[in-house]
Amino acid sequence: MSRLENKIYIQNTAIFTEKDGIISGSLLIEGKKIKAIHIDEQKPPEEATLIDGTGLKLIPGFIDGHIHGAAGADVMDATEEALDTMAGALPEEGTTSFLATTITQAYDKIDNALKNVANYQSKQGKAEVIGAHLEGPFIETSKKGAQPAQYIMEPDIDQFKYWQKMSGNSIKTITMAPEHDETGEFIKYLYESGVNVSAGHTDASFEDIKKAIPHGLRQLTHLCNAMNGIHHRDIGAVGAAFRLEDLRAELIADGIHVSPEMLELIFSNVGSERLIFITDAMRAKCLHPGNYELGGQPVTVTDDRAVLENGSLAGSILKMHNGAQQMLNLKDASLRDIVKMASENPAKQLNIFDRKGGIRLGKDADLLLVDDDLHIKYTICRGSIAYQEG
Repeated sequence: MSRLENKIYIQNTAIFTEKDGIISGSLLIEGKKIKAIHIDEQKPPEEATLIDGTGLKLIPGFIDGHIHGAAGADVMDATEEALDTMAGALPEEGTTSFLATTITQAYDKIDNALKNVANYQSKQGKAEVIGAHLEGPFIETSKKGAQPAQYIMEPDIDQFKYWQKMSGNSIKTITMAPEHDETGEFIKYLYESGVNVSAGHTDASFEDIKKAIPHGLRQLTHLCNAMNGIHHRDIGAVGAAFRLEDLRAELIADGIHVSPEMLELIFSNVGSERLIFITDAMRAKCLHPGNYELGGQPVTVTDDRAVLENGSLAGSILKMHNGAQQMLNLKDASLRDIVKMASENPAKQLNIFDRKGGIRLGKDADLLLVDDDLHIKYTICRGSIAYQEG
């Protein structure tokens, strides 16, 4: 369901406000923004669409900073229709905005995908495309995962400048292997130009990660996946997430990319202040099991995972609210933690917390009405009802 609304009044609900914590009250949306938050009973405005939130929680919409595709579409299709399809499918899982994520590929294919993001105009009633995530090609071949090896290259500032120009300056995050930037010049350039630099598809040691932080490294891509694990003589990139407070870390919380036991270990050691939920989903999300492709490579999709011919995981088919539900089941995890990991932290990491990732006056009306088990009842994207449970 998708329809445009001028005014929406959500009443009788528990609101996870940014400033005052959880309050019982009502919220008014006008246009695309949060207009008012009331803790006492108010008369609903005339001509407003009324939503009864009794027994429900009103939380900020989820931000997926790493997603390749959904519902049969992929960012590398490089078409307006592909981004429209993704943006239309994602509100059902609570995602109200996302970074269109590329994959290591031939230069012209990355060019076309980034040009498409630059030209794309987000539609009302759909999730908003807030930029691009350039995943590769500046990565480590031995940790390529589902990234095609033949297109991997060494860090190149001029090449990045070209792609950033093609994207209309929409590249907000880049995944790269910091051990291939020994001087730190590449990372420093990215950081100083406002890009969120994330270590991923990397064989970096703990010292490599630690060395890259002063240059501007601030994130780890899909923690535990396509990176070395914790060893008793070198705690590596995963250990860096545990020990280095300058880093936030993406997490695919499907219980497959990272086992439930490891999710528990990560949550208890890293905490909700520094974790960022992502899906890393590919085009088969929302579709039936079968044969698909990712980056020109054949992918087999079952009921719970997507794999290449060699058995390597090829992105995911995870939905954001399902990952959030998995984390909510962990010991000591609360809905407040979920809001941090799925909304606040990604907004802060991408420097858009002034307009997204929280509930306060003047922010974008990207909102979810959910029950105690995080079932999505309503999704509102920039003031428009984008999904309503049927």
